Amino acid sequence: MTDMTQDTRDKSPIVRYAPMVVIGLVALIGAFALRDYLSFDALRENREALIAFRDSNFVLTVLGFVLIYVLVVTFSLPGALIATLTGGFLFGAAFGTVLNITSATIGATLIFSAARLGLGDRLKTRMDGSDGMVARIKKGLDENQWSMLFFIRLVPAVPFFVANLIPAFLSVPVRRFVISTFLGIIPGSLVYTSVGAGLGEVFARGETPNFGIIFEPHILLPILGLCLLSVLPVLIKAVTGKKDVLK
Repeated sequence: MTDMTQDTRDKSPIVRYAPMVVIGLVALIGAFALRDYLSFDALRENREALIAFRDSNFVLTVLGFVLIYVLVVTFSLPGALIATLTGGFLFGAAFGTVLNITSATIGATLIFSAARLGLGDRLKTRMDGSDGMVARIKKGLDENQWSMLFFIRLVPAVPFFVANLIPAFLSVPVRRFVISTFLGIIPGSLVYTSVGAGLGEVFARGETPNFGIIFEPHILLPILGLCLLSVLPVLIKAVTGKKDVLK
């Protein structure tokens, strides 16, 4: 780990920051150029063509879908919710959820790695060398990384790209980031993929799905319960003073 950190610090600023600069530029351009293409209206208008292409080229459709979803997440493009709905619409609730979670995790890991390459290790070095309040905050985060990672993934109000960048700036290990991302996004992905799986009937009635369904009590309360469960080790340690058993 030390050698890897040293290698990152030895890289030129161009090498360190280039991935995040590229991601930022593509995200900025995509926010304006792609918003009409990665939208619910675009999905509704092209649904028959998408279904026909899927039926004729299933494997190619799966690969193309995963690639597009990964690019959407990696470059923080508009349309992540629509991509999740499309996964359910094209592949059903079960297989669609698997594809959505896998694609989102890959994309999140790519942007996490880019941010960590540019700033993560340097910020960690500065925080490690600090004292006072900053040092105490850093120590608390280090001791409770698992709880923090699951918490920011489960809370619906935390934007997905924010949950990708915060761990990078805290130099969270890649393995820990991947595991917490994959498991932490399952509840939300399952909800919206299931909504996507029912879009056929919604389209037939000329209606629009309820995108705020995740905030309805019968769905939100179980997710909040998982959030509480994720921070339970922190609460227990605060009361007992014991070390984080997940560390």
